[in-house]
Amino acid sequence: MAVFTEVSEQQARDLLTQLSIGELVSLEGISSGIENTNYFLTTDQGAYVLTLFERLTREQLPFYLHLMKHLAEQSIAVPNPQANTQGDILLSVGEKPAAVVNRLAGSSQLSPNTAHCHAMGTTLAQMHLAARSYEHQQPNLRGLSWWNHTVPDILPFLSPSQAYTLQHELAFQNHVQSSFAYAALPSGAVHADAFRNNVMFVDDQLSGVFDFYFAGVDSWLFDLGVCLNDWCIDMQSGVFDTERLAAMLQGYQEVRPLISAERAMFNPMLRAAALRFWISRLWDFHLPREASLLQAHDPAHFERVLLQRLHHPVTL
Repeated sequence: MAVFTEVSEQQARDLLTQLSIGELVSLEGISSGIENTNYFLTTDQGAYVLTLFERLTREQLPFYLHLMKHLAEQSIAVPNPQANTQGDILLSVGEKPAAVVNRLAGSSQLSPNTAHCHAMGTTLAQMHLAARSYEHQQPNLRGLSWWNHTVPDILPFLSPSQAYTLQHELAFQNHVQSSFAYAALPSGAVHADAFRNNVMFVDDQLSGVFDFYFAGVDSWLFDLGVCLNDWCIDMQSGVFDTERLAAMLQGYQEVRPLISAERAMFNPMLRAAALRFWISRLWDFHLPREASLLQAHDPAHFERVLLQRLHHPVTL
């Protein structure tokens, strides 16, 4: 993703001496994203992605890396972290924690059709079921606690109407997540950021889901809401495209049908998913970090999505 830490070819070669994936051919910084430093790492044996973690700690990282390994070992199409000669998948480059994973084939579908949405729904449900046997526990670090902590920092940058909407929705989500109805939602380790640019396709065949570094234990419905709010909308207005929405829900429910508690909480969780990304984009936009290839996302997009979910609720 954005390059916060420059990695030299010599550092890459030094890292490769610990791994059994070949000799360095090329190293190229990746400009998309805003959280970690990512490079395309190509060797004479294959194509990989090198990630240096800029915010996550060594104590937090095993949850993400071992989740990917767990899913890969259950034949879910995700990157498989590469181990060094000691069997460790959490590595180091300089003073930064790092990981190397195989590079997925294909490309992202930024204008997905119903086939892409159906495939994503199917894969998301498979990921949820496969993660039931994952033993590590870590909360969603961009969940409600982070929202409550972050909103006061971004309120000074907002118009009065934006501030009212943000505070009103935050109060609503605090109420929702303290309710018995919310406690009844099935939960487990979720991706929590499976946007279109974090999923690869070869033609209409889904070839992989990557960038698990916002994963955590949360409700499966919230994770589905994150996907629906990104894959199945008109990007200019945030309005749902009914055919793509139906296709993703069908793909998901063919693997794991939603229970009655989830159907009752469907629109509140769509609102929660929109709020999470409006807050994080406001934070990244108004309080950015320096990076040589940083590209902050427009926070107004998820403001529009949230307003659509508020004023035009979707029920199942």
